[in-house]
Amino acid sequence: MSATSQPVRTVLVTGASSGIGREVASALAARGDGVVLVARRRAELASLATICEHQGAAATLVAPADVSDATAWEAAFEEAVAQFGRVDVVVHAAAVAAYGRFAEIPTEVFDQVQRINLLGTANVARSALRHFDTRQQGHLVLFGSLVGKISTPYMSPYVTSKWAVHGLARTLQAERVGERVHVSLVEPGGVSTTIYDKAASYLGVQGKPPPPVYDAERVARAVVNLIEHPRRERSVGFLNPMISAGFRLLPAVYDRIVAPLMSRLALDDQLVADHTGNLFEPKAEPLAKVLP
Repeated sequence: MSATSQPVRTVLVTGASSGIGREVASALAARGDGVVLVARRRAELASLATICEHQGAAATLVAPADVSDATAWEAAFEEAVAQFGRVDVVVHAAAVAAYGRFAEIPTEVFDQVQRINLLGTANVARSALRHFDTRQQGHLVLFGSLVGKISTPYMSPYVTSKWAVHGLARTLQAERVGERVHVSLVEPGGVSTTIYDKAASYLGVQGKPPPPVYDAERVARAVVNLIEHPRRERSVGFLNPMISAGFRLLPAVYDRIVAPLMSRLALDDQLVADHTGNLFEPKAEPLAKVLP
């Protein structure tokens, strides 16, 4: 732990080694918060901690853990509480993805996405809410997705997990009406992060973010605003409401056009061998092996 002063607010960020989680941690550090950095890759977290300190973080703590491992995650959370005395906000951004037709995706791949995205979210929420309940205040920010409200072909593991996360978030919100413990759900559309490059694929090609594509910094700004002004949901993507409405109101039309649009706009055109991506072990670099 590195500290320059007692932080006004302590925020724990999962998935902090890359993408949205990394940008959220960086944005909070620039505001002078204390940040607890959680992900599977220690080296990337240590590098980010140095950056956060230079940006003005009141304190930093590197706490490597896989959120799908309840014991490892709980140890990381307890270390944060021991070091800082409390955790005020938890931002859970860790997630993985896998591509392929449902029947062709190996069972263990489908299940691993659920372990990380859904059971990992449950692990994080459980620890955070128990801690917040003892303090009678706190803020849990969960990451859903536009595909937590719609469906898309070739991403059944990810879509299933995000629908479940949306259901869990709404349940937690209903259980805490009138309390000072807030639960928020962020719903990004297409965001330029490495989750696509590192996703498992059994489709012969790799995925890419569907347009309109936003940068992770924009989502991070939305999260910071959400922390400052708690609300139930925050959608990031101006087309999200229109796409969601089409899915609900015109399901037959939606299903007819979504597959060709997915193939044209959200899949790469380079052939890759089947691979498990970063599902079973963390990787620093994109994993797709391009076929000749």
